[in-house]
Amino acid sequence: MYIIIGDNMFSNELICNILIYINDNLKHKISIQTLEEKFYYNRYYIMKLFKKEIGLTITDYINSLKIYNTIKSIETSNNNMLNIALISGFNSLEYFSEMCKKITGVNPTIIKKYLYNKNNIDEDTKIKITNSINKLYNISNIKKDYLSKRKIKDNPIKKLTIFK
Repeated sequence: MYIIIGDNMFSNELICNILIYINDNLKHKISIQTLEEKFYYNRYYIMKLFKKEIGLTITDYINSLKIYNTIKSIETSNNNMLNIALISGFNSLEYFSEMCKKITGVNPTIIKKYLYNKNNIDEDTKIKITNSINKLYNISNIKKDYLSKRKIKDNPIKKLTIFK
């Protein structure tokens, strides 16, 4: 699955700033109200523009990034699931499990088994997890791809005139 980012030649500056803010604050609670207060735009305008430009709702984008980071942490950390979920910005193991199941189609325990020992998992589940991880990887690159289309601001050139 490919996510189409915007239909303009250049990225929208507000969405660029929101993507940066979300990625910099991913481990904290980010609400639509927070974005509304931070960027001084109406919440409905922000949500509609984000969905139009990114192809995901803000909440889906945030949760997908958190799940992707959690999966990376499961792979590289010896922490238990609760600690990994908390470090990744989830407030509870239950909410993390619910989001993981919603986004990947499997619960976090199955993903952990997959990451550590693929032999104990059936082929359909392996394919489902692999596809989910690839989709999450693409979502994790949205910020970089979107910011690469940012319009370069021209600094006005000031001419020094000594002669009239």
